[in-house]
Amino acid sequence: MTDDKLDLPQGTLDLLILKALSLEAMHGWGISERIHQVSHATLQIPQGSLYPALHRLERRGWITASWGASDNNRRAKYYELTRTGRKRLEAEAQDWERLTTAVALVLRMS
Repeated sequence: MTDDKLDLPQGTLDLLILKALSLEAMHGWGISERIHQVSHATLQIPQGSLYPALHRLERRGWITASWGASDNNRRAKYYELTRTGRKRLEAEAQDWERLTTAVALVLRMS
């Protein structure tokens, strides 16, 4: 029996968070849910990985955070992509495409 969940390769989480935030500002749980839904429940980001990554991205200036009210009127920290973060997302997405293309070529070797 196989497990439908996948472990993320090192460095992939930052890219996924930046991509999720490229659409709209979201709180941490919303980011995790968006990634989970878009990946058809294959990727599930544990809070123990998500929040350290959000803090790291904020320290790097790729995202900003502000407090607001969630859909259920709870106080939540919302994260938003910065201009620098958008540039970083573009570069990281291009790097990811090149890497996955190269790995696929090697895996298809006969």
